Amino acid sequence: MSHSTLPRTAQEPGGPPPSATDGPLPPPAPSPAPSPAPSPAASSAPSPAPASSPAPGAAPSPATAPAPADHVRAPLPAPLPTPAPDPLSVWPGSTLPYGPGDLTLGGVPLTELADRFGTPAYVLDEDEVRHRCRAYLRAFPDTDVFYAAKAFLCRAMVHWVHEEGLGLDVCSAGELELAVTTGFPPERIVLHGNAKSPADLRAALRLGVGRIVIDSTSEIARLAAAVPAGTRQKVLIRVVPGIAAGGHAKVRTGTDDQKFGLSIADGSAQHAVTRVLDQPRLELTGLHCHLGSQITTVKPYLSAVRRLVGLLARIREQHGVTLPELDLGGGHGVAYRPGEPALDIAALGSRIRAELVRGCAAAGLPVPRLAVEPGRAIAGPSGVVLYRVLSVKRTGRHTFVAVDGGMSDNPRPALYGVRYAPRLVGRSSSAAQEQVTVVGRHCEAGDVLAADARLPGDLRPGDLLAVPVAGAYHLSMASGYNLVGRPPVVAVTSGTARLLVRRESLADIQERDIGL
Repeated sequence: MSHSTLPRTAQEPGGPPPSATDGPLPPPAPSPAPSPAPSPAASSAPSPAPASSPAPGAAPSPATAPAPADHVRAPLPAPLPTPAPDPLSVWPGSTLPYGPGDLTLGGVPLTELADRFGTPAYVLDEDEVRHRCRAYLRAFPDTDVFYAAKAFLCRAMVHWVHEEGLGLDVCSAGELELAVTTGFPPERIVLHGNAKSPADLRAALRLGVGRIVIDSTSEIARLAAAVPAGTRQKVLIRVVPGIAAGGHAKVRTGTDDQKFGLSIADGSAQHAVTRVLDQPRLELTGLHCHLGSQITTVKPYLSAVRRLVGLLARIREQHGVTLPELDLGGGHGVAYRPGEPALDIAALGSRIRAELVRGCAAAGLPVPRLAVEPGRAIAGPSGVVLYRVLSVKRTGRHTFVAVDGGMSDNPRPALYGVRYAPRLVGRSSSAAQEQVTVVGRHCEAGDVLAADARLPGDLRPGDLLAVPVAGAYHLSMASGYNLVGRPPVVAVTSGTARLLVRRESLADIQERDIGL
């Protein structure tokens, strides 16, 4: 769901920002009403004089003869200028202007968050997370919505997702253990992974996960042997439908030339179905597929539904088994910069359901229970990352703005060429916007956070930059490069801020290094 669908009120600038611990901001003062535009009827321009009529009986001259009715053309209106996209359209819905050049998120000024928690720092809007969870439940009624933990996971996120009624999709024993020890019901968890370790499978069986997604034929016997006698583990088979979709070649997982899943085209998926059905300790409940990431159109999902319904029909024909579940994964695209496309979740939900009902009716199948796995679309637009400018370097025609973070807290631009829209916050600037490259502090030429950012030409060390759509695949992909330490995660809501994940300190790093 885009920012434009979220409520927004104007915030009167000026005055000292409230403390992050002092409660919500005071209500904004009403903005003065704009002066009405003058009515066309009140215009002082003279009306054109009527044309003179020809003399009675005289043939009209070509200049005054009326054109046939089908040749009459109204004057074309002047083209309207294309409005510039709202610069806050990709920010969380609670974002409001505050003071000279500042913004509030969840009612808390970004400058205060930077002063209190330091930079770099990830800021997560709790209300935006919850709003997006609810939007999915509305768009996908009678569907299991599993939050994809790989996008971002911490104990608070586990708690919010559980409270909002979503399930959880995990990819490792670490994600699984954190969720279950936070109180998440294991039967509402799905375990993924193209190469699950024995420890992953043991943890899943010990904790009682609801579903394990089988990704290779070699996993079938290994999992079946680990299931305790007298019990059965519910499984899905991840199939490759042969559909190319996704924002970058490295995140397209619906084709046969990548590591995930079992192909429909070469018969691997059908062979895996036969193998699983022969295992008395495994219960095959359905099929799973995941097309990729950053998909912004509905069409690839409809194609996947058609191909998976065809496979469900062949399974019933060959084995006499009707599988009751169909998981279409996630990959729902979001806009990282104003004006970029994002997947319409409401349209996706209604059109997938219609295609599934139509396809099953044509095949004579009951409609299976549907599942989806959004991650980025919930966490991504809910987060912002804060940086301090360390230096501004002008070299020839290039301007490099270096900040105190970089690829260790956000490797995605280096990995996938992702483009962000950083913004100066904390002061107003009347300087003209310039195209600059925002770079990180690491000893790597590819340490670029925003290659073509538009920022004021008077940027200087000490300025605060905020980058929206930073809630997914930032902390979860953060590294220990140059032993800088990973940033903290701060939650904001109703004018208060609290620490969710503390900053990784030098002491933390040194304590892990135990040998000489």
